[in-house]
Amino acid sequence: MSKPTTRRKSIFLFGVGFLLLFITSLVHISQGQAGYSVMTLLTEVWTNGRVQDVVLGLRLPRVVIGILAGGALAVAGVLLQTITKNPLASASTLGMNAGAHLFVISALIFMPGTLGQFPFLVAFLGAACASLLVMMLVGKAMEPVRVALTGMVVALLFSSITGSLQLIFENETNGLFLWGSGTLVQLDWSGVQFAVGFILAGVGIALLNAKSLDVLTLGEDIATSLGQPVQRVKAFAWISAILLAATTVSVVGPIGFVGLIAPHLVRMMGIKGHQPLIIHSFLWGAILLITADVLARWIQPGQEIPVGAMTALIGGPWLMYLAYKTGKKHSRRQTKLGGHTVSMPYPLLLMAGAMVAVIVTALSVSYGAGSFFSWNDWLNQAYLSPFVWEFRVPRILTAFVVGMLLAMCGVLLQGVLRNPLADPTVLGITSGGGAGAMIFLVLFPAASIQFLPFAAMIGAAVSIGIILLVTWRSNWEPILLALMGVAVSAVGSAIIQIMVVKAKMGVAPALAWLAGSTYAKSWSHLQIVLVVALITIPLGWFLSRKLDLLSFGDDVSTGLGMNVGQTRILAIMLGVAMGAASVSIVGTIGFIGLLAPHAVRRLVGVEHRRLIPLSLLLGGILLVAADFVGRYILAPKEIPAGLVVAVLGTPYILYLLRKT
Repeated sequence: MSKPTTRRKSIFLFGVGFLLLFITSLVHISQGQAGYSVMTLLTEVWTNGRVQDVVLGLRLPRVVIGILAGGALAVAGVLLQTITKNPLASASTLGMNAGAHLFVISALIFMPGTLGQFPFLVAFLGAACASLLVMMLVGKAMEPVRVALTGMVVALLFSSITGSLQLIFENETNGLFLWGSGTLVQLDWSGVQFAVGFILAGVGIALLNAKSLDVLTLGEDIATSLGQPVQRVKAFAWISAILLAATTVSVVGPIGFVGLIAPHLVRMMGIKGHQPLIIHSFLWGAILLITADVLARWIQPGQEIPVGAMTALIGGPWLMYLAYKTGKKHSRRQTKLGGHTVSMPYPLLLMAGAMVAVIVTALSVSYGAGSFFSWNDWLNQAYLSPFVWEFRVPRILTAFVVGMLLAMCGVLLQGVLRNPLADPTVLGITSGGGAGAMIFLVLFPAASIQFLPFAAMIGAAVSIGIILLVTWRSNWEPILLALMGVAVSAVGSAIIQIMVVKAKMGVAPALAWLAGSTYAKSWSHLQIVLVVALITIPLGWFLSRKLDLLSFGDDVSTGLGMNVGQTRILAIMLGVAMGAASVSIVGTIGFIGLLAPHAVRRLVGVEHRRLIPLSLLLGGILLVAADFVGRYILAPKEIPAGLVVAVLGTPYILYLLRKT
């Protein structure tokens, strides 16, 4: 295609995009509690009165900040995808948004004066720290799959710490739940005035660097041979991307997926070269964010649905598509689960595990109201205390059984898929089950709570079903499964956020449930998880020999007379049932299904009949210990057990990614 033809095509596409942005902006301005038509707004906005006050004071600033934020995120996505050579790169997938969010919340709690004077600087430092952490963990090679997974795990770590701070300092962060989920709500022009200079500066740096980025796409060796200062070009691109991400987070909160979708849409239109790519991406990023906000307000008129949740809902399928392409291209076919045995006899290991379980459980039951029971209290009072028996004992026992279920779920999924990263969180079972449970609570508020586990089971089954169906042709490649699980989890989390707002749950209860909490569990909750455990764990044990055979590969297993497909389906169904039941009782607790089996394999190897009992014990110990730490560390305040597990488990996942 000739250069004039390319330019005409670019101008035409820009005109179409600008017209679409204008139309969506008009629709956006017409939305609100005061129901004005577009014609009324266009005719009466020019005269003093209520319409002018509403449009110029509330609605127009919201549209303008949406255009600026969407464009900024899209340009940041272009830069990050170029310098990391990663089609999955964006400010959200590389942890920048989460880092900026964490620093803003921390400054608001511990240094409120600093945040008030320098909000951008705080967000910039957070985004920069997240970027540096990802770069240090992935190394100089910047392998796309490793960059994507590491960035997402770092984002999860920062989000877990942020959630803990919001729960611990509820009064200081009151009113920030909507902002923390991403919102364009503006009460005046102050947000626009603050952001416009930084965003224009970031986009300007990107445009000035455009020709150098074009040369960089040819490869660093070629760029260096052509006299290009590669490190300086990449440094300016990083600074520009961090500047844009930090600005948007400080004004509208962490909004994801816009920076992922917009650059790919523009490339699909045939736009080439970084200068037009940056300009068109800015335009389409603005269109995406304004359209998402229009849809969010249309779903729930008169009530704010976080636009960050809506962009995740829209962007999740897109991330699945990109993850599928990237996972196939960079597949390494590493499907063996490692492990080794220690010299201690297995019965002694089992006895040691049981003793630790008893000690941790007794310690947890003994602690409450900021103090421990003494031995004298145990002998004379503890067993007679109604409070202990009605509240603390069922809570601790429920936590132990749920930990066992999550660990067993991890054993089954890792064994049947031969995937060291498989667990209910990574494969979307946790978020899918949570979404199913929340949809049930919102759509059927009068229904019996006994049906909640079944709703969670349906949501979890849909999530894992989508992942397995999409990755079926790759024979469930481990890295591809992990990437698809992250995408499906993002959609599930978005649905949960939307349902939380629609159900009008209080911020603290919503955060606690999203984080995973064992608070206020009763004997009825214990009965439910016990029934699930008594049915599913023996069935999982029955499959242990078949899981051992699967470790040799499908061909060998089939040759020995095993029905591989039937075994795989049964194991996955059991895993879904365990994960969904756990979510319906304690919320979205993750990583126990990853940590427990991996730790036990380092003691007893990969034989499942030796692996399962110790994994069950360790899963229970981990969750009870996390519950105890959450109650003890900042007593009388509580940190949800799910956040404690996430903070402790994320470094181990990063270690696994580094190792594999």
